[in-house]
Amino acid sequence: MTSTLLKDLAEELDLVTDDPEERFITTGVSWEQYEELLNRLGDSPWYRVSYLEAVLEIMSPSRRHDQSKTNIGMLLEAYFQETRTRFWGLGSTTFRRQEKRGGTEPDECYCIGVEKELPDLAIEVVLTSGGVDKLAVYKRLGIKEVWFWHNTEFEVYHLRGKDYEKISHSELLPGLDLALLAQYVMHPDPSIAHSSHNKNA
Repeated sequence: MTSTLLKDLAEELDLVTDDPEERFITTGVSWEQYEELLNRLGDSPWYRVSYLEAVLEIMSPSRRHDQSKTNIGMLLEAYFQETRTRFWGLGSTTFRRQEKRGGTEPDECYCIGVEKELPDLAIEVVLTSGGVDKLAVYKRLGIKEVWFWHNTEFEVYHLRGKDYEKISHSELLPGLDLALLAQYVMHPDPSIAHSSHNKNA
């Protein structure tokens, strides 16, 4: 089954286009097959793998996707440093819980305050619609806060009990102006945006 998934992936993800962001989705995948696929792919930067209740998604990020994720991470870490916020950046680490039948790889994620098994904050860059419901996966993992970068702005969700609530400002980082951060993410010269952020943090 796993070898078939990889073969189909190679056929369906068009990696030779100018700026691809392709998704391969299949159903009826067991947890064992999901874990075997993760082992086969290893730490490949070319794919992001998500799993929810036997539905498997493999996404090939575009250059624009990864530019946005890199800018967000760079600026957010500058904010952490300027505000002396203790943080641990975990990047696109794979997080999964077999008993909850869910797993995913954030674009960026962070533990805040102290290092933990799971991050407090997960960030997803969304350029195309469809695919596995990432918020449902994060709910199963118990991630406190999830930010979606979509249409040049942040959508923020905070976990309250068993469900997420959409909020206007981060509760993990209440002093952070997300509208200003969004402007910096969209800046044509990330190095200038980074310098400006340091001056204004």
